[in-house]
Amino acid sequence: MKKIVTFGEIMLRLQPPGYGRILATNSFDATFGGGEANVAVSLSCFGEEAAFVTKLPDNMIGHSCRNILRSWGVNTDSIVYGGDRLGIYYCEKGASQRPSNVIYDRAGSAIATANIKDFDWDKIFDGVTWFHFTGITPALGGEMPEICEAACKKAKEKDITISCDLNYRKKLWSRDKAKEVMSKLCEYVDVLIANEEDSESIFGIHATGTDIESGELSREGYIDVAKQLCRRFGMKKVAITLRKSFSASINGWSGMIYNGSKACFSREYTINIVDRVGGGDSFGAGLIYSYLNGKSDAEAIEFAAAASCLKHTIEGDFNISTVAEVNSLIKGGGSGRVKR
Repeated sequence: MKKIVTFGEIMLRLQPPGYGRILATNSFDATFGGGEANVAVSLSCFGEEAAFVTKLPDNMIGHSCRNILRSWGVNTDSIVYGGDRLGIYYCEKGASQRPSNVIYDRAGSAIATANIKDFDWDKIFDGVTWFHFTGITPALGGEMPEICEAACKKAKEKDITISCDLNYRKKLWSRDKAKEVMSKLCEYVDVLIANEEDSESIFGIHATGTDIESGELSREGYIDVAKQLCRRFGMKKVAITLRKSFSASINGWSGMIYNGSKACFSREYTINIVDRVGGGDSFGAGLIYSYLNGKSDAEAIEFAAAASCLKHTIEGDFNISTVAEVNSLIKGGGSGRVKR
């Protein structure tokens, strides 16, 4: 069993029932979710020992959030308590030509007001093999960039593999600030994960021959993006998720991994989407699981793409798929027939 630590913000997710609109709803379904927490839950469902680190308010909402994580087998022992509130995000699911929409209400959340003394990384990383965070965490402001750097420094001291999903969020910070902070943090990263827009938004590295609106994706363009990222920051691997948005309901989905000399691409899935939130997080969890279990690059990218394909069919942020289900899809079990 390998121990993985993920670090970031988890929020209360409020969503109108079904495909209802925020403008017209009289009620919201309440769940929890957040990039790094989603990765931890997914890894736990894969049978790995995953811990999630954050700061939660010491009230019933914070305790409920902790209990949900525990219910999925995630270790919450290093969660810090304090602050006034849990961040909230409102999610309106898109359909057909109407896109999904997210509204954040996270200013002043417990984790955003954390200070560097809240987290004892030497203790948190005891016996840990892998550390994962995303670009959302330093984007929360305050001392979060410094806290993330402290975590990365300690992980390097302990020879822990570090992965980061760039996850650029323009509603949280500017491109200039993202470039300044992420350029520093990426120096520590072993495995970088991005989508078709992140590298351009943060570092100005564009995939030539690609138009994400039309769904035209250039393999050579993405290989070049990965090469530039590896040269600039020295990471061992760069993974890129490739999404073709035919509509809010139907997407083409695949992935690429580049190891410094060779690129491997997964098969492409055509997905009828139930819930796309957390798709990238499940992809990251699939990669982490694969590399911790000795899979090759080709095997890892197939597993990650299949895992995230399944996540798109599951309500909520969490990918509650098993390794057996992911392997079944890889082997051709994606017909959707009833299993009896």
